[in-house]
Amino acid sequence: MKIFITGATGYIGGSLAQRLIADGHEVSGLVRSAARADEARARGIEAVPGTLDDGAVLAGAARAADAVIDAASADHAASTEALLAALAESGKTLLRTSGTSIVGSRAGGERVDDVFDEETPFTPSPGRTLRVALDRKVRAAVGLRGVVVCPSLIYGRGHGVNPQSIQLPWLIALARKHGLPRHIGPGENRWSNVHIDDLVELYLLALDKAPAGAFYFAENGENSMREVCAAIGRMLGQDGRTQSMTVEEAAAEWGEGPANDTMGSNSRVRARRARDELGWTPAAPSLIEEIERGRAA
Repeated sequence: MKIFITGATGYIGGSLAQRLIADGHEVSGLVRSAARADEARARGIEAVPGTLDDGAVLAGAARAADAVIDAASADHAASTEALLAALAESGKTLLRTSGTSIVGSRAGGERVDDVFDEETPFTPSPGRTLRVALDRKVRAAVGLRGVVVCPSLIYGRGHGVNPQSIQLPWLIALARKHGLPRHIGPGENRWSNVHIDDLVELYLLALDKAPAGAFYFAENGENSMREVCAAIGRMLGQDGRTQSMTVEEAAAEWGEGPANDTMGSNSRVRARRARDELGWTPAAPSLIEEIERGRAA
């Protein structure tokens, strides 16, 4: 197949691109600069120069492909609209990447017991209404196979141009900066998580056999931020102790949105549909194991 990927030099998209190429597919990817184009080509990806704001570029690349995987920005409405318009009535597949912060609860590091599967009704968390609207628009699209994959906190070394995830490098850098890992409040807030290798397998299964309109959470366990920070401390030789910080202190490090919607929130999901419908069987080491081995970020 010919597959066009937005975010092909990113963490998720890059790992997907390498697996698809290894499996014999032709992969093209959107690239924002000449340097990124060179990095993409060096890894066997056909570079498509442009940005998410270049609707004509996106449309042309989508029409030239057999399937499209959107792994760049879950909140960029114009690019989603351009891909949907380009693929209308084509019967082709559009796999969209969302994220489980859509069901997140701003909690300042406190635990919230709400757990969601794919059938659980929910009201989008603050700042995620657009993302949810775009998810629903892709799933409801007529004349193409629109599917949404919704990862939780992703860990593990990626296989593309950018091998690093987001949240764990932030926490590791902060631990190095302060000499101890830091979490917001008591750090009892919990996030489901998934290894990048298991996530890639889910995308491949969805590409192969997901029905139109499908939505899949991606998770294989969950941990509190305090547990994650303690593991980071052990990995860094900081003896496992952790330190609390306020939301305001976290916002000064990462920004108000990430502090509230990611690092201090709860996002607890169960990937029942992916397991039952696609036969997805995640098998990678756990988040805590990968942290302690120095391979989590």
